[in-house]
Amino acid sequence: MQAAFFVYTDCADLPDFLLALLPTQPLQKQPAQGVFLRYDERGLSLCKAGEKGVVQVDFAAGAAEYRRTKGGGELIAKAVNHTTQPVVWDATGGLGRDSFVLASLGLHVCTFEQNPAVFALLADGLHRAQKQPALAPIVSRITLIHDNAAQQFATQIAQGKPDVVYLDPMYPERQKSAAVKKEMAYFHELVGLSEAQNDAELLQAACAVAKKRVVVKRPRLGDFLCNKQPAYQYTGKSTRFDVYLPTGTQIA
Repeated sequence: MQAAFFVYTDCADLPDFLLALLPTQPLQKQPAQGVFLRYDERGLSLCKAGEKGVVQVDFAAGAAEYRRTKGGGELIAKAVNHTTQPVVWDATGGLGRDSFVLASLGLHVCTFEQNPAVFALLADGLHRAQKQPALAPIVSRITLIHDNAAQQFATQIAQGKPDVVYLDPMYPERQKSAAVKKEMAYFHELVGLSEAQNDAELLQAACAVAKKRVVVKRPRLGDFLCNKQPAYQYTGKSTRFDVYLPTGTQIA
């Protein structure tokens, strides 16, 4: 279940492009509880009342910058077979990190995100990245679509089917694992965990539309998505990419 959200700003105004995206008017007073979006001179962030940490889409720093400059996306590159320059649809955009890695490999990526707050965070991050010479060519290869991917696929294929559909469903929390780190805790509170029925619909839609393969990101020791065994896998230290082939498609 997705949480309601509020937008708090300590700046005079939200940029027009964010006002057009957000379905709520900004508050001038910070909410007293729960997660909320905050806009300030650094951009749009996801925050939680009473806590200091924030979540922001920033492709110029942190993990995104490391993966761009140090080749941290090698395994995902193999999973999508990037040397063939496939067109990729990222059906679970989230904070856009995997879309950014794929675009940094020179691929054109269509990124779907249905949650309005997450979509706004992603749009703000891309907007800031477009102003940086080193990042602008990369993010220009990312097309954002604010919609449910499984429902939008039928419309989107009018512009051509993708070679690859990429899925990164929210992982279920393990009862005996350490506490989910703060960023994911905020994200879970805002978006909720994916439901099995939604996962099944998305996987089915992806397999129907992809021309070459569907790539699903999972924890290394996690169950198969919807208990469906993939054709093959790429396994790293903490993450695994399961590859599904559309009916009649040979490994490419």
